[in-house]
Amino acid sequence: MPLAPVEIAFLKQIIAERSGNVISANQDYLLESRLAPVAKSVGLPNVNALVAELKKQPGGYLPERIAEAMTINETSFFRDGAPFEALRTDILPALIQKRAATRNINIWCGASSSGQEPYSIALTIREFFNELNLWNVKILATDLSEEMVKRTADGSYSQFEMNRGLPTALLVKHFDRTGANWRAKPELRKLIDARRMNLTGAWPTTTFYDVVFLRNVLIYFDQPSKERILTRIAKVMRPDGYLFLGGGETLINLNVPFLREPIGKTVCFRPVTT
Repeated sequence: MPLAPVEIAFLKQIIAERSGNVISANQDYLLESRLAPVAKSVGLPNVNALVAELKKQPGGYLPERIAEAMTINETSFFRDGAPFEALRTDILPALIQKRAATRNINIWCGASSSGQEPYSIALTIREFFNELNLWNVKILATDLSEEMVKRTADGSYSQFEMNRGLPTALLVKHFDRTGANWRAKPELRKLIDARRMNLTGAWPTTTFYDVVFLRNVLIYFDQPSKERILTRIAKVMRPDGYLFLGGGETLINLNVPFLREPIGKTVCFRPVTT
């Protein structure tokens, strides 16, 4: 039975409350396809029954499962390569000079999906900056989905996933074959701290970050949520830090403390100090 408008509105409200993800009218069809497996996993015949169960037990674990199921986990190694080129040619060399006294560099991937983005950063560090082997370098990789966080921590990918953006030379140098998959070597995995985080909820971090990747996720939030998230990010960034957004994302018409700055073939955003 197709979802009734009142059921669609109910589900969209739960998703927005739990994740900040605003489902537009032209995405309503995704509710059936994405939530049917959730219903089946808890022994319910369809999404209508899932809605009924949610109304009976609104405080259980199902709202989180539903919010996670509606998250789009599209990613690949070195996706939209220009930010990683800027990291290699401009940003990391500058940070190595500026942080020479403390030898600390902290990077945050705020919507890391299954981990290809943080591993692309780790590969850039290991491949081009041997001096950082003696530094305290940490990449925080966060995502709403517990499943994606586990995948990132494990660092294991199929051949198909490896073929999406990862050069063969880096594959054989930094990954080990494990059955049908490839797993990141320990020296790569130790750079990454994978945690579950809801960008609209509590942030379990007190670190100040030199670089933040928040790419291709703001498009799912409404304007007030975008402004709140970006304002919070500015507060946990170093004054000379760098923020990367997705190629189609902009800060135009947003009241946030960042200035746009071109770097090489891409642009980043720098926090405004007051």
